[in-house]
Amino acid sequence: MNRRILTLGALLIVYFLWGGTYLGIRLAVQTIPPFLMAGTRFLFAGTAVYLYARLTGAGKPALEHWLDAGIVGALLLLGGNGLICWAEQSIPSGIAALLAGTIPLWMALLGSLGKDRHLPGPMALASIFLGFGGVALLALPSGGTSGRMSPMGLTAGAAGAFLWALGSMFSRRARVPASPLVSVGLQMIVGGALMMLASFPLGEWSRLDLSRVSLRSALGMGYLVLFGSIIAYSAYIWLLKNADPTWVSTYAFVNPVVAVFLGWLIADERLTSHALAATVVIVVAVGLLTLARARESGAIRAASSGSAPSR
Repeated sequence: MNRRILTLGALLIVYFLWGGTYLGIRLAVQTIPPFLMAGTRFLFAGTAVYLYARLTGAGKPALEHWLDAGIVGALLLLGGNGLICWAEQSIPSGIAALLAGTIPLWMALLGSLGKDRHLPGPMALASIFLGFGGVALLALPSGGTSGRMSPMGLTAGAAGAFLWALGSMFSRRARVPASPLVSVGLQMIVGGALMMLASFPLGEWSRLDLSRVSLRSALGMGYLVLFGSIIAYSAYIWLLKNADPTWVSTYAFVNPVVAVFLGWLIADERLTSHALAATVVIVVAVGLLTLARARESGAIRAASSGSAPSR
């Protein structure tokens, strides 16, 4: 099959299946406690991905791979995804997706700190300020869905986006096995186990009543395991190896649009004008940041290929 068709197909999978995970979370946490739900999801999906990778010839991970997977899993899944799931008990799925959509903005901000910092250019810096301005717009008293927004939910969602960005930054220097699928499987297994542990002090096991788990919650969790964790994540890993990173990163501003639409269509999530304005601001900001990064990467490639002026 033509590589372009495969790339387009994988992009569409990541766009729409990942965009739908926010609605899946919203439905699942209606009758299943959030950390318990997410922990079960990632333990099951991670075990399936890990076993598939090993059975198809991938090597056994070393101890350092498990240790670094633990750090990445704690930041990405326990902190990042776990807080998003917790937040969706009190905020609409579309708003949670918008907060998660700020992850590239957080990464650009974190990338400007530390010893190996990369200072953003004027366009990237403007997009960062614009994006966080959109988040501030969400926090306005009239900027949410009447009766369903909560300051704690917004704070948890924003904190989850920050921790996901921090975990993504750490994953760049983490010690990982040769097989990307083994790496993903380890992260989901360790992150899922940490979520299950966190569910104990939060009292989630005492609140779980299997007889009261609704069909909508069960379907939402099934969607998260199969389509969100296994199919879409595998498509994302394939894209990272076979497609231009600039195109891959476009999921960050397509997912919130998909999530907002699905939340309105299926879950009857009605957004006010403030929330819709914030949607536009955040999506435009992430799009501008992606464009700025593409231009910076192009300039670096041009310089390294000899097009820069000689001394």
